[in-house]
Amino acid sequence: MLPAKTKGRRLKKGNLGSFASGILLTWTSPVLPKLNNATNVDSNPLGEPINLIQESWIGSCLALGAIFGPLLAGFTADRIGRKNTLVYCAGLPFLISLLILAFAKTPFLYYVARFLGGFGIGNLYTALPMYFGEISEASIRGAVSSSMNVFICLGELYAYAVGPYVSIMLFCLSCAVFPLAFILTFFFFPDSPYYLLAKDKMRTAEKSLMRLRNRTKSGIQQELKMMQRNVEEEAVNRGSLRDIFKSKGLRKALLICLGLVSFQQFSGITVVQFYVTNIFEATGSSLSPDVSAIIVGIVQLLASFSTPILVDRLGRKLLFLMSAIGMVISEVPLGIYFYLKDGGTDVSTLGWLPVLSLVAYIITYNLGFGPLPWTVMGEVFPSNVKSTASMITASVCWALGFLVANLFPIIAEAMGKGGTFWLFSGFCVLAAIFTALFLVETKGKSLQEIQKELNK
Repeated sequence: MLPAKTKGRRLKKGNLGSFASGILLTWTSPVLPKLNNATNVDSNPLGEPINLIQESWIGSCLALGAIFGPLLAGFTADRIGRKNTLVYCAGLPFLISLLILAFAKTPFLYYVARFLGGFGIGNLYTALPMYFGEISEASIRGAVSSSMNVFICLGELYAYAVGPYVSIMLFCLSCAVFPLAFILTFFFFPDSPYYLLAKDKMRTAEKSLMRLRNRTKSGIQQELKMMQRNVEEEAVNRGSLRDIFKSKGLRKALLICLGLVSFQQFSGITVVQFYVTNIFEATGSSLSPDVSAIIVGIVQLLASFSTPILVDRLGRKLLFLMSAIGMVISEVPLGIYFYLKDGGTDVSTLGWLPVLSLVAYIITYNLGFGPLPWTVMGEVFPSNVKSTASMITASVCWALGFLVANLFPIIAEAMGKGGTFWLFSGFCVLAAIFTALFLVETKGKSLQEIQKELNK
């Protein structure tokens, strides 16, 4: 068994990519106020404030790029391996994106850099759950997979805490250190034994599993033989998009994953991540928007630690239900606050309400619908169709994220921010119903047991 200290070091290094993705997700929160600043253009590399359309595209281009990332990851994960996909198709785009953002002088370069960063995120969120799902033992697979979210939250907190207080160039250059470290460390990680066996690299797969489990050759033979049998069975039934729709179990798995990521996006998380500082500015709270964003980031980080602890104890289904119900309870009062404020009611005594509501939303989101759709995605598909299914799921997720991020300013203008958050809470009600009716519990089950459950 791999010592906990060694396992922890590998997990941290492997999740440096997740950390970088968290920075890119919330990069707009501290940067957009500077690009919008009409009184202090010295802090704005563009020399003049951006307009609403430019702001919308800078925010949403990341989600647009993330639509296309999974299309490549689904192909390269089976061709060059999960590890190389993460290094070259996620880590490298992250690094290039942040370097462009550091020196950009035109809105177009911001669009390009954000698109490239999103492209890397699309690759990361497809290949990393796949990698973690295949290298982890069943008893800790949920905790390992959901650890991604802890590091995403760490990256988001870094952006909230550092971004407002330094120049855009210095902020981006400091952020670029993390994808560079990810590339340099993850390059030396062992690849997935499942992938290596599928490529008939038995000896390399054996060495990989010995490193991952920290056992002798004889100590991993039973697990290696089981992996080999699974790979051989799946090779006979080589999967394609058509095969997913022909199989009852795989259709059900795809429905579950598409439902989870759809409700994840329609809960409003993309809006909160991209525009949290703007949201706090609109509340008129006595707390400064930057401080409020840092509070949200700290709470989000603390909340993210709970999921790896609880996921293999309480199970996926219960956490999803708690998450959906909690988001409803937190978004309804936030909608009420904005409805009253936009209607001219004096809400000066309620300045604490939006902060409390967003804190509650972040906690409950990170309990389930934040990290666990990706965990489930890594568990419910056999390896012969996992790349294709992951590609579809992640692309749909980010297409919806792009839609929500791009339309939020328009919807908020038409319905008011209050109506918008009520709309999000309505989707969370539907998410709870969907979870109760369709989600299959995967806690503590092997990948083979999960497939049998789905085919019932």
